[in-house]
Amino acid sequence: MPTLKQFPAQGAPTLYAVHKPVTTIGRALGNDVSLKADGVAEHHAQIVFDGRDFILEELDRVADIAINQKRKRRARLVHGDRVQLGTAELAFSMFAEIVKRARPDDDDDESAPRPIDKTGTGQVSSELAGVRKLFSFSEKLINRKNVDDLLEAMLDDVIELTNAMKGFLILVEGADVVSGQSDSADKKLVVRASRNVRKESIADASGSISDSIVRQVIASGRPLIVSDALADTTFGKSESVMAMKLSSVMCAPLLSQGQVIGALYVGNDKVKSLFERTQLELLAIFASQASLILQNAMLLNALRADKAKLEAELKDKRFGDIIGACPSMMEVFRKLQKVAGTDISVLITGETGTGKELIAREIHRRSNRAEGPFVTINCGAIPENLIESELFGHVKGAFTGAVASRPGKFQVADKGTLFLDEIGELPLNLQVKLLRALQERVVFRVGESKPEKVDIRIVAATNRNLEEEIRNGNFREDLYYRLNVVNIWLPPLRDRGEDLVIIAKALLTKYADELHSPVKGFSPAALASIRKYNWPGNIRQVENRIKKALVLCDQTLLSPEDLDLGQSAESQILPLEKAKEEFQRKYVLEVLERNNGNRTQTARDLGVDPRTIFRYLEKEQNPMPSAAGGVAKDPHDGP
Repeated sequence: MPTLKQFPAQGAPTLYAVHKPVTTIGRALGNDVSLKADGVAEHHAQIVFDGRDFILEELDRVADIAINQKRKRRARLVHGDRVQLGTAELAFSMFAEIVKRARPDDDDDESAPRPIDKTGTGQVSSELAGVRKLFSFSEKLINRKNVDDLLEAMLDDVIELTNAMKGFLILVEGADVVSGQSDSADKKLVVRASRNVRKESIADASGSISDSIVRQVIASGRPLIVSDALADTTFGKSESVMAMKLSSVMCAPLLSQGQVIGALYVGNDKVKSLFERTQLELLAIFASQASLILQNAMLLNALRADKAKLEAELKDKRFGDIIGACPSMMEVFRKLQKVAGTDISVLITGETGTGKELIAREIHRRSNRAEGPFVTINCGAIPENLIESELFGHVKGAFTGAVASRPGKFQVADKGTLFLDEIGELPLNLQVKLLRALQERVVFRVGESKPEKVDIRIVAATNRNLEEEIRNGNFREDLYYRLNVVNIWLPPLRDRGEDLVIIAKALLTKYADELHSPVKGFSPAALASIRKYNWPGNIRQVENRIKKALVLCDQTLLSPEDLDLGQSAESQILPLEKAKEEFQRKYVLEVLERNNGNRTQTARDLGVDPRTIFRYLEKEQNPMPSAAGGVAKDPHDGP
């Protein structure tokens, strides 16, 4: 137990225990440590234990604090620090001390907290020695990173503490240290680390332990002392015990997630009845430390391997800033590569959140206009009365509020690429003017009749079915064909297979660094939930869920609950007939899109009557974005 020792001007030191999460120090009697000395404020300072360190910090800004003769307002206390508060001098120790009370009659105030009052010979007990060893090992745990060094250091401490001749850390072969999954009944025992009294590794480690004792501890999950192994009724006839002539043995289980994954074993072949119950309890504490070390090490190794695997996968599955390797995305990359170097217009279609702007930027980056500007305008986010001004600019006085002439997006994008996002939201009257600008590459500012030439490339995107919009009179067919020279359809995330997991891992790696989150990866259950969920919001939804989880989660791995992916969030299980019908519908639309909307060719490829294709299109109550551009009547389409 950590203590503060006060050194008064006269008399013996007084000892105070620091055993609370917050220990207050000051002149007032209500403090945990009440000091009656000059310069000590009523509430002078406090010691806060954060689970690892003891932090001394001021409570009164006027009060003086000095640690090792250096003025401080806040500092971490370490063993042996000398603290001065006013004229009061104290020493901080990580260990309880055995001292005699200097003044037995000093307790006249019953309301004041009593300092530690112990009498004895002053010799250090075995329990205190064990605590000191644990503290010493905790310091090694902080400073050392190598798992083998940590385990060997721990075994050295345990051997020294128990007067054993040898120590072993044993694991059940194949046990999952991280998840705690193990089947120890018939699996081999593997020695993970071994040490002797000379602090050396043991060459034939497996031949120096009693297999029967270790298996008994692993089976029961409880620590065990064997005072005289040869005379023991349970283990005396064991081949390993008789062969090694074992005397004193002590063994404690290693636990992970409530499951036994191994054991911590120490023994002495010369001395009988060497170990005591208190030493067994201490061994169990060291065993829990070993379990934590192994779990953290294995988890870290798994995360490092996962990161390396992800980086290797991304090399093969990254196209610029776009991640994907499924067949439909490979088709997207093939088209993108072919059209990027040209100046023809591209229409990108797909559900919301599939990454249409990312594709547009990649087209610009790979074009001969890459040095020019990339200008984006969201046609659905601007009020209708301002869209024309945003697109083509205006002159001073053209309308109320036009206090100065201003160029539009067309002029700003000159020599570059103009990305018209949500083009399906553009009003009909603006569609006429946009069509003229695309045909003539000339624009007119609002309030001016003088034309301005522009040299731009148009890339448009929509999550609407523009063919359906044309039939409903909401979109001009001539503008559609002007924009849709080449159509690039982005598949929804739920149809991209393992791309989903790779994207999720890449987003987590990116945002964990940006948000300084302790999260390192996904739990196996979280990855399973990610695969099962339908993701109607596609990549944007995945991104937002991961950001939220990184901010709120304090664990190393994200769980399904952190991502709001409980059982209720999983995709609905459909009856087999309905699932088959849904698959056929999606497949027909995919082939139709590959054939640029040519129904006759699609029917020929699928080996069905053209009326079957029409039937699937008629069944589309809510047109899928994947059909955009794929349902349009091709000039060369058959009857």
